[in-house]
Amino acid sequence: MTWTAAVGNVCGKLLYKIVDGLALARISPNVLTFVGLVINVIAALFFGFASVDNNQPRMFLYAGLVIIGAGIFDMVDGRVARATNQVTEFGGFFDSVIDRYSDVALFFGLLVYYARANRYTYVVLTALVMVSSLLVSYTRARAENIIPKCKVGFMERPERIVLVIIGALFNKMAPVLWVLALLSTITVIHRIRYTYQETTGRDRRLAAEAAAHSENTVDAR
Repeated sequence: MTWTAAVGNVCGKLLYKIVDGLALARISPNVLTFVGLVINVIAALFFGFASVDNNQPRMFLYAGLVIIGAGIFDMVDGRVARATNQVTEFGGFFDSVIDRYSDVALFFGLLVYYARANRYTYVVLTALVMVSSLLVSYTRARAENIIPKCKVGFMERPERIVLVIIGALFNKMAPVLWVLALLSTITVIHRIRYTYQETTGRDRRLAAEAAAHSENTVDAR
């Protein structure tokens, strides 16, 4: 067994222990989801009030660690729901909405930091990342109202959170924001294009079927 597999096994066992403990405590999965939001707001406060005079703000390190803690709640809420037979449609809806609030909170914290530091290029960039991150989720949700699936693209929430954590822990937030802005925008465009192809292809098939049905009706007469 490789060391990476060993680490994965240990983390998996730890995660299952946490899920089992929360299941025994009968904690509502929706409460866990909300706690994750509260923890992300704390991380946002660390971002917002980080020292603007220090090239390596310690608050960013704290924020990264706090986001990791929030990620644990994000991972266990669904598992606890399944373990305690509390899976509901509202739970999935609530989790999705709270995830959007968590994302906005983190980027809002960065907006405050860059505004305080008078780095207006990064204020605009962070705002762009915030909007494009929301659109990544929105385009999928809206597309799946009219087509079965739209899980294309590679910059979904887990990838975004991992990049934010890396930027916070290693004080590389500026390049991370450029990467997020670029890849999130590409993902949105990809989903728009994919939905266009799926819907136009379906419309052509339906039109062809309707024409064929009309011809058959005429021939029958």
